[in-house]
Amino acid sequence: MALLPVLVIKFGTASITHSNGEPDESVIAAIASQVAALQHQYRIVLVSSGAVGAGKGAIRNYKGTLTERKAAAAVGNPLLLNIYSRFFSEYGIPIAQSLCERQHFANRHQFLQLKETYRELWANGIIPIANENDVVSNLELKFSDNDELATLIAAGFDAESLLISTSVGGLLDTQGQVIPVVQSLEPEVFGLVRDDKSSLGLGGMLSKLTYTRLASRMGIRVVFFNIRTPAGIAKALSGETGTVFLPQSAALNARQKWLASGSLIAGRLTLDAGAVKAIQGRKSLLAVGVRQIKGEFEKREVIELLDSRNETIAIARVKHNAATIAANLNTLNFEIAHADDIVLL
Repeated sequence: MALLPVLVIKFGTASITHSNGEPDESVIAAIASQVAALQHQYRIVLVSSGAVGAGKGAIRNYKGTLTERKAAAAVGNPLLLNIYSRFFSEYGIPIAQSLCERQHFANRHQFLQLKETYRELWANGIIPIANENDVVSNLELKFSDNDELATLIAAGFDAESLLISTSVGGLLDTQGQVIPVVQSLEPEVFGLVRDDKSSLGLGGMLSKLTYTRLASRMGIRVVFFNIRTPAGIAKALSGETGTVFLPQSAALNARQKWLASGSLIAGRLTLDAGAVKAIQGRKSLLAVGVRQIKGEFEKREVIELLDSRNETIAIARVKHNAATIAANLNTLNFEIAHADDIVLL
């Protein structure tokens, strides 16, 4: 029997809370109703912000420092999940909390454990609700926001679609109208970004577009929509509301998708035109094509590969540390990364 496709739906803080940060129960009730109608068509993951907003009222003189956010999340997480549980229980659907850290995606073994856990939840009719583990995440290992977390889950689980709820309901053009379809994320699309970051959340439209570009390159269809639109989730899936970002063709296996999306970047190499052409032709990376080394990475760590314009063209798992590469820049046939460990972006 064929497995159902994976659907990841991300709700930002502003999408599911009132202006004071308290959860908007009417919105969460709508989420439960709409997701329940889709459960037999998809394996669903919800990525929900809102824990910090829900809990910050308990923190005296809250100013939004990292420590205060951790404490607010510790208070808010159970409050938020209890609300989700209450409304999903009306449809006989159990939910599970999945608090994620960056290392759960950077470490292949831990990621595969996460994957097995989600599969077990789905097999039992349980919907996982993911959020960053704010309480214990180190600043250096934090997700930039839940747009990144949702993208990593979508890429790692080979999702068919990633829906991202936004307060404006899509990507707006220069006239303030929602653009219905974006074929590809060219530089001019990023030029449409406005300063729309909510005071309650970390992310904004620039973050959403950055991770949408990564997801679409992985062959994932992304839709920006507004959950406050009646039947918003179903309409987003059918393209009747919001902005649809069309997936690009991607012939990546599961390991390559994990490598491209889930690994912590330890350094960067700037390449000459010949090396860029070689890796774009699915060749291995040799030291003679490296023009600059940034970072003190170790053997087997993941780095970015940049062209002469400092644009990222690929990521790679290296065979040597930075010092060894620097000492062998003029050594012929000194292989830095095998073609199988390079993923073009």
